[in-house]
Amino acid sequence: MAKRKYSVKPKHYSEVDQLINLLLLKHHKVLGEKLIGMYMFGALVIGDFDYEISDIDLVAATSSDLDTEELEKLKKMHEEIAAENKTWADRIEVGYISLEKLRRYNPNDRQGLISPGEPLHTRTVGKDWIINRYVLREKGITLFGPPAETIIDPISKEELKKAVKDLTKEWEEWMTHTEIMRPRKYQAYSILTLCRSLYEYRNADIVSKREAAEWAKKELPEWSSLIENALIWRQEWRNEEVDHDSTLPETMRFLRFVINQIVA
Repeated sequence: MAKRKYSVKPKHYSEVDQLINLLLLKHHKVLGEKLIGMYMFGALVIGDFDYEISDIDLVAATSSDLDTEELEKLKKMHEEIAAENKTWADRIEVGYISLEKLRRYNPNDRQGLISPGEPLHTRTVGKDWIINRYVLREKGITLFGPPAETIIDPISKEELKKAVKDLTKEWEEWMTHTEIMRPRKYQAYSILTLCRSLYEYRNADIVSKREAAEWAKKELPEWSSLIENALIWRQEWRNEEVDHDSTLPETMRFLRFVINQIVA
């Protein structure tokens, strides 16, 4: 099997590749011919994959919607994989969607989804599905099945920018939950995520959080120190001996500033 071009350090390549192959094999066993294609997106594809904290992001394209029995089998499969691969427990995200619904965005469509912090369930696709489909089509890795660009309609730059703007508006509500925003590691996540959102909105393209942060430091020199700190905080996420409250006010000011740059 040819090596896939993951954004992962060589010393971890073998383990990541083994996990991907295991996931592919298990999905074939559960779904059989109903599995039409399997695709990778996220940090492993666009860059800045962190072996310690990043998720594995996949999409499984199926010939039709999954039924209750298939969902239960997949739920059990994921539980077994997590139990046997504890490093990756709660770090595997797989979206299950039919070919018909994968081709174009419809806010009423539903998909099966397992993601960090959530067991396998069904939900309507959100605005982030537009962005995910863009990454899949333009940058994704085909693990099995037809190339993604042949089963996903093109996403225009205007459609991508509108999705980014709509998602950014949701941050105004998220920021009211100070108990969530307070931890230093979530401050880092928020700063870097909105750096990427600003990059996406201004450039109508998707890059890694680190690349977007380096861009933002140049574009927003008055915030460069905070952005650099966020990159450091992201690497030091295990350190709980920090004063979370001391950096929260500046973090919140930055988030409001970037939100206004996008939604105003």
